[in-house]
Amino acid sequence: MESHLPVDLLHWSLAIFPMILLLLMLVVFRWSGGTSGWVAMGVATLFSFFIFRASFENVAVGFGKGLWEAFYILLVIWTALLLYHTTEQSGSFKVIRHEIQRYSENYLFLVLGFGWVFASFLQGVAGFGVPVAVVAPLLIGIGVKPIPAIVIPLIGHAWANTFGTLGVAWIATTNVVHIEHQALTLLYTGILLWIPNIIAGFAICWIFAKWKGVKEGWVAVVVISLIHGGGQLAIVTFNPELSAFIPATLAVGALFLLEKRTKRYSEKTGLEKETTILKEMDSDEKDRPEISLHQAFMPYYVLSVTTVIMMGITPAQDFLNQFSFGFSFPAVETGYGFQMDAEEVYNPMAPLTHPAFFLLLSSVFAYIWYKYLGLMEKGMKKNIVTGAKDNAVGATFAITGFMTMAMIMENSGQTNVIAFGIAEVSSPAVYTAIASVIGIVGSFMTSSNTSSNVLFAPLHGAVGDSMERLSMSLVIATQSAGGAIGNVIAPANVILGTSTAGAHGREAEVYKITIVFAFVVGIIVSMAAVLFHFIFV
Repeated sequence: MESHLPVDLLHWSLAIFPMILLLLMLVVFRWSGGTSGWVAMGVATLFSFFIFRASFENVAVGFGKGLWEAFYILLVIWTALLLYHTTEQSGSFKVIRHEIQRYSENYLFLVLGFGWVFASFLQGVAGFGVPVAVVAPLLIGIGVKPIPAIVIPLIGHAWANTFGTLGVAWIATTNVVHIEHQALTLLYTGILLWIPNIIAGFAICWIFAKWKGVKEGWVAVVVISLIHGGGQLAIVTFNPELSAFIPATLAVGALFLLEKRTKRYSEKTGLEKETTILKEMDSDEKDRPEISLHQAFMPYYVLSVTTVIMMGITPAQDFLNQFSFGFSFPAVETGYGFQMDAEEVYNPMAPLTHPAFFLLLSSVFAYIWYKYLGLMEKGMKKNIVTGAKDNAVGATFAITGFMTMAMIMENSGQTNVIAFGIAEVSSPAVYTAIASVIGIVGSFMTSSNTSSNVLFAPLHGAVGDSMERLSMSLVIATQSAGGAIGNVIAPANVILGTSTAGAHGREAEVYKITIVFAFVVGIIVSMAAVLFHFIFV
């Protein structure tokens, strides 16, 4: 049956309503993530039945896919919480906080190092929320308050989403849509992704101490951004899979050179007394374990090394990826003729290359290592499990709501109505600009740059076939940049941060900052894309 989706103002408004409602509940009404997610999912389900003519089977398949997608994300949260609570119970965060000042007493430099550089490195090799889940607790460990500790890695790692995790988003995109000029697409994408990178660096300085922070940190931001954005741009056209990982790794090395070669980033500047993001730390010299910084940080070294080995060495990754599993889903169709193909194995999971596996290994190592150092007293194992479980309950409830909503909307055709509605009222230049918005919306819905591209890239292809002077290379690049930016406001990522940072229920405070970042950067990316359209198309 041919699809006849109703692409009119009424149906478009109803299709996008669940997402607007979700944002209002989270940001304006300040409801919990769990309540907001499940209410929005309920509304999307009702619209599927009564507005978009979806059958019970259609909605059930969407719900099942959503549960599977949620499980994929929740594995990261559960194992990240284990690592955090194991480190916290051992007292190692106290050591990290005190001993790291031997390397630099400049807290702005430390915040940039963890929240931008280390977060980007983790995105380069692992992705799937690991940068936020790991870095937010580390920032808290060095004295940053919970909300900025969540916001900083959220905006800091965004630029690496498309080509991070060894290029998984790009690979997935090329699998679902034909891109005639791939090198040109990669070039456009590299340029556009440099925008959220450099703005993130300056934004972190601004969060730390407004204009004084920008004045203090601009040299480091420029140097690191030249490595991040410039390095990705230089590599991306011939090796997109490593174009984020290599610059992100080089930037880690550049941090040490900046600290060693410049007094600017090794000594206190006085900004520590002016910033509002640092909490007053209790004097805990008596409670601090007598271990070195490297001993305290050892589980995070293990996490980094095992991830690089298992994900960065192609033969090892190929071998481990052989062991995968997933669920099958039948083909479904709505009363409007909108079809979703059958999935023999939907989004298969390879457990040995899933980021949760690396986090679990690091958690087990952390417990054994800290016990060997004499830091694990009787009863601490129970405290670790209880703490992780208590933090995980709210996140589990919230993320299942978010992801089932997204998949129900996709299965019933609501997502397609949103995209085609935008296309019908757009000229080539306008559509190129709005591709960034579509990418942001996709990531907001699915909490994934990869899923956003997979969801909307085929639609861009269909629009490109019917719209003259529309550059598919530029549209896909703009969509990808938007998808990367959208991760900053993706509900699952925000919930992941609030869960691992002990700030459950404070999502509205996170959104107050991240929405502004996504809005500003999204507009600049759209403007750059339109400029490229008029110059090169």
